[in-house]
Amino acid sequence: MRSIPRWLSSATALTLAAWPIAAGPASATTRAPATARTSHARTASWTAAWTAAPQRPGPSFTPNWSEEGFAHQTIRQIVRVTTGGTSARIRLSNLYGTTRLTVTGATIARTASGAAVQKETLRHLTLKRARTFTIPAGAELASDPVQLRLAPLDSVTVTLYLAGPTGPATYHALAQATGYRAEGDHQADTGAAAFTETTQSWYYLSGLDLTGVPAPRSAIVAFGDSITDGMGSTPDANDRYPDRLAERLASTGRPRAVLNQGIIGNRITVDSAWFGDKATSRFQRDVLQQPGVGTVIILLGINDIGISELAAAPPAPIFAPFTDVSAADVIAGQRDLIRQARTRGLRVIGATIMPVKGSTIYTARSEAKREKINTWIRTSGAYDTVVDLARVMASPADSDALDPAYDSGDHLHPNDAGYQVMANAINPADLG
Repeated sequence: MRSIPRWLSSATALTLAAWPIAAGPASATTRAPATARTSHARTASWTAAWTAAPQRPGPSFTPNWSEEGFAHQTIRQIVRVTTGGTSARIRLSNLYGTTRLTVTGATIARTASGAAVQKETLRHLTLKRARTFTIPAGAELASDPVQLRLAPLDSVTVTLYLAGPTGPATYHALAQATGYRAEGDHQADTGAAAFTETTQSWYYLSGLDLTGVPAPRSAIVAFGDSITDGMGSTPDANDRYPDRLAERLASTGRPRAVLNQGIIGNRITVDSAWFGDKATSRFQRDVLQQPGVGTVIILLGINDIGISELAAAPPAPIFAPFTDVSAADVIAGQRDLIRQARTRGLRVIGATIMPVKGSTIYTARSEAKREKINTWIRTSGAYDTVVDLARVMASPADSDALDPAYDSGDHLHPNDAGYQVMANAINPADLG
């Protein structure tokens, strides 16, 4: 496992910041979600209740298992659903795999604590009723549904046994949640004893969907970079701003799915092997193809203008390519995202880019770009509505800097209190 030296984390903070139908007895080949051939599967209306955007395998800011993959190992991953339902399915992605992925066995259960699960809720997952199934390279699939009643904000454990070897694994780098690995087949274990290794990334798991969600097309996608992904928040505490927004909505008695589709380091205009496909390219998969979505919140642009400032003295190749992105380029990219959203009838909310003074990417030039982009977001009328995070999160003493009370320490990413303020800044009435 490789990791990035700690000194890079603040520099990269820059906000470092296709679903195939099953074909054959237990494989997936085309680009639509696979479901069981039952009347339930044909009539069920699915809503995504949790998501993570897939990324290419590679090193990141903490050690991960994506490059080495898995062989005769079990991985156990814990997620928190943001709405409730009566039946569940998972989505697994082999989008960046180079070979077919065989899932030897998989289970789902309510979480007990740590890597332990609630015994009475454990369910085996299947594809076309087969417990072992394959996912072609470049494909993503949805499992058959299982009956599992979940309430909003319940924690769910998904366990995959991979006899392997799998080759490099499609993953999501910044989980801010602990996952576990065990040697051998422990997919049906209810206890935690075998799971002796931990990770802060998610592997293959890209979504958990539910039926029985009260309102159709009510899900909200938070689309962004590492500020959306939750960098600077407390691990295992669900303190990212989309989590806090989901809690706020649930507390009103009207829970809605809030889906986090942030990727650390993501840019609107530039593809990166490290930090994901550019936002205009991944929007189709990570927003428009999510079941049940009606609204998207877009918070992007700081990495485009920030990485431009590193071009003169780049600290590491992870930031490449060092394209000089203008404010006009970012605005054009945001217009493209809005256009894509409107083709599917989504409500589109724009968020202004927050202050970064004192961070590694702050210069007079980057600040001028940020102010120009924010003026456009506020005044153009391109978005259905705007949440002005730049003003809400600014220091009372200096509007170009984050409020110290909300700063995680790098002058770029919020802390837990800051993420709560971000969630509070979003008017539920604006969500549609």
